[in-house]
Amino acid sequence: MGDSRVFSDYNPTATRSGAGTVSRIRLENFMCHSNLQIELCPWVNFITGQNGSGKSAILTALCIAFGSRAKGTQRASTLKDFIKTGCSYAVVEVEVKNQGEDAFKHEVYGDAIIIERRINQSTSSTVLKDFQGRKVASRKEELRELIEHFNIDVENPCVIMSQDKSREFLHSGNDKDKFKGKVESLRDLFTKKKAQIAHMMQKTSEVRRKQDDLRHSISSATKQKLELEEQHGRETKRIQSILKRASSLQQEVQDIQEQHVKNTQAEESEIEEKLKELQYKVDDANSTLLRLKEDERVLSESVSKGMNEIRKISEEIQNYEKEEREIRGTIQQLRQHKTNKVTAFGGDKVIHLLHIIERFHHKFNKPPIGPIGAHLTLVNGDTWAPAVENAIGRLLNAFIVTNHRDMNLLRDCAREAKYNNLQIIIYDFSRPRLNIPSSMLPQTNNPTALSVIHSENDTVLNVLVDMGSAERLVLVENYDLGKAVAFDKKIPHLKEVYTLDGYKMFSRGSVQTVLPPNKKFRTGRLCSSYDHQIKNLEQRISDFKMNAEECRKRKRAREANLQDLEGDLKNAKERCLVAERALATKTLALRDLKKSYVTERSSPAASTVDELHQEISKLHEEIQERKNFLETLRVRRDEAEAKALDLKLSFENLCESAKEELDAFEEAEGELMKIEKDLQAAEAEKAHYENIMTNKVLPDIKAAEAHYQELEENRKESSRKASIICPETDIEALGGWDGSTPEQLSAKLYRLSQRLQHESQLYSDSIDDLRMLYEKKQRKILRKQQMYQGFREKLKACQEALDLRRNKFQRNSALLKRQLTWNFNGHLGKKGISGNIKVDYEGKALRVEVKMPQDASSSTVHDTRGLSGGERSFSTLCFALALHEMTESPFRAMDEFDVFMDAVSRKISLDTLVDFALAQGSQWIFITPHDISMVKHGERIKKQQLAAPRS
Repeated sequence: MGDSRVFSDYNPTATRSGAGTVSRIRLENFMCHSNLQIELCPWVNFITGQNGSGKSAILTALCIAFGSRAKGTQRASTLKDFIKTGCSYAVVEVEVKNQGEDAFKHEVYGDAIIIERRINQSTSSTVLKDFQGRKVASRKEELRELIEHFNIDVENPCVIMSQDKSREFLHSGNDKDKFKGKVESLRDLFTKKKAQIAHMMQKTSEVRRKQDDLRHSISSATKQKLELEEQHGRETKRIQSILKRASSLQQEVQDIQEQHVKNTQAEESEIEEKLKELQYKVDDANSTLLRLKEDERVLSESVSKGMNEIRKISEEIQNYEKEEREIRGTIQQLRQHKTNKVTAFGGDKVIHLLHIIERFHHKFNKPPIGPIGAHLTLVNGDTWAPAVENAIGRLLNAFIVTNHRDMNLLRDCAREAKYNNLQIIIYDFSRPRLNIPSSMLPQTNNPTALSVIHSENDTVLNVLVDMGSAERLVLVENYDLGKAVAFDKKIPHLKEVYTLDGYKMFSRGSVQTVLPPNKKFRTGRLCSSYDHQIKNLEQRISDFKMNAEECRKRKRAREANLQDLEGDLKNAKERCLVAERALATKTLALRDLKKSYVTERSSPAASTVDELHQEISKLHEEIQERKNFLETLRVRRDEAEAKALDLKLSFENLCESAKEELDAFEEAEGELMKIEKDLQAAEAEKAHYENIMTNKVLPDIKAAEAHYQELEENRKESSRKASIICPETDIEALGGWDGSTPEQLSAKLYRLSQRLQHESQLYSDSIDDLRMLYEKKQRKILRKQQMYQGFREKLKACQEALDLRRNKFQRNSALLKRQLTWNFNGHLGKKGISGNIKVDYEGKALRVEVKMPQDASSSTVHDTRGLSGGERSFSTLCFALALHEMTESPFRAMDEFDVFMDAVSRKISLDTLVDFALAQGSQWIFITPHDISMVKHGERIKKQQLAAPRS
């Protein structure tokens, strides 16, 4: 069961270098597999096999490798449950590609990363290895950083949809369940009770198994008894029916002998003449129908051809519009780069990051340098810009720091700026510019990437040499010259060759590699002027508009012609229908006349009577056989009844002996349900008080604060007026006014003077020293107040930014809701179904509505449980694909996505999946137990079948 086989052609040379895709999965002693290795292509993979062959174990292994917990897979409660029975450990090994610009720490891992998770009876460990299998890291933080880098969330159904998620994704009638898959965190008591029940289930599993076996035996015996009784009744009715048939045949023999009538010669001649006339009319109607059918076939082919032409023109228009939208996006970016060239190397995020670095510049040992691209210019104009960006493009957005502490500080700044996956290079700023001897450079007349760029910063050039090998990257003008330089001349110190049109060529030993241009890679970031690029792109938009308008004219003409052809086809079909009816009428009349003619010519010959007597004799024999069989059935029925009675007694004895354990289990189960109910009630109560806090308490607090602010303003105004009469400082020096009269204040002043004399005698500090100390404290208080004011200003700025982000979020959420419905309707429309998705962000609910075609039902289904199994699975698939178009992941996997589907739905689903997967671009893994021979073949489609399970 550990081997798989490929049963469709797959071209291994047509590979891609997408970072994050899975190239290999190896399982050892995992679930039902002793040793299984699956090789995957970077595009579309189909894995099929019989039930029990271990298909779903592949997706479970993916989840486990990328850090998922056992409960998260919905296949086991602990990791040790995945160890194959009879083994002491299990190993899951996943190899991930690590090539291209999005590679994760390529200088450490190389072109591939191997994730190995080993599971023992008590522990589990995860190790990350490089492309040669050498251990690099074993910390969970490293795996988490890798997962965040590639945006891999295996617990998201849009990334990995398991069997259970495939069946339940849209089956729930609860709108909130569709909005949030489900909450796993429970209270400690709830967890302990579940553990107790699991322990009791282990003790009672054997009893329940015996009970199930006995129930099954009782059910089988009872079923056998009922079947025998039903068969006994059927046989009795059958004997009675045969007796009636025999009596009827006897009566028929007598009627035939009594009702014989001879036909005259004249009647026979008349009937033959009518037969000839009807045969002529039938032949004429048949020839007319054949001619009309041919006309209908020609018109139908013309209509089909016209529809295909219109579809191709529509696709051509869509391609033009798509190219136009992409170019407009590029123009917008170029105009942004024109305003601020730094945005070409990280967008608005890098501007925000530079502001934060400026704010914390005093904390750095040396200010970071970056982005690197902002420090580079081209020596000889923009001629070599595309080739240079293709050669060192992955370093243009990077920053350079002088030590590890500065790197961590810059990482914190990037996190504050929401700049994820920032590439940071540690380099010694004090090193002078590298002097590369000519003997260490490629001996060619073509320029290198280092020779066509200029920078005032020596550290930037040193990094491009040390980290990017810029002095060994040769630039050429075209493909043929690139092949000659890369492969024919064997130039020493040459690493890679880049052409102006985007090709990359290099040799590694005896292997020669040519990588085609990356269509998604945009150049022009190093150009000195963006006006020329913008002008060329605007001209391309104008050309696309002209071509699209020309296509629309052709489409309108084809549609008008198609409408005429459809009218002619409809008329032809109606004429064919009339001709078919006429032919059917004439054929039926001819057949009835022939039948009556044969009947009149025939006579109740002796042979017919003999045949009836023979049939009566056979019926009597059959009656005797069935009476014998009836007796046999009665004996078997009595035996089955006795067996069922014995099994019932055995079952009752077993239930009596296991009653105590089962009662304890049911009691614990009831306690668990009560705890769960109490937990839900507590959470509802918490939500209730939070609602009261939001709607009642907080408004009162805000009103009190506003009243306090008003009183504070009145106090300040009164204080200002009173200070005109007596300065507040004088009153404060006396301890402030407490509402006393002048006489009381005079007495108090006298007491204070006495106390002053007394205190002066006790303490040596002068009043000036105390006043200085007081002023020092006042200055400290002032600084704290200024600091507080600064914090208030920052808080205000944060609040304004939060309001702005909230407004943007609301706009984006509205657009996402509409996009989700559009995508969902687009996929449903391939089967003639329409639908709608309503998202309530505040209530955290998602409602799916599906409307079936008019010929099936005219009502809208609000609860997907009202659909059939196939319709529900197809709706689930369409909903999942709609979400796929709005999410990003290097690979995606779906298990039993076609469950309950009929042949038509499965064909539409498979075509939709393959077309979507190839267009979407990421890696896809589809697992199904059904036949996939109907899936179209291609270089980017790989099919594998797991070996049948061994008995």
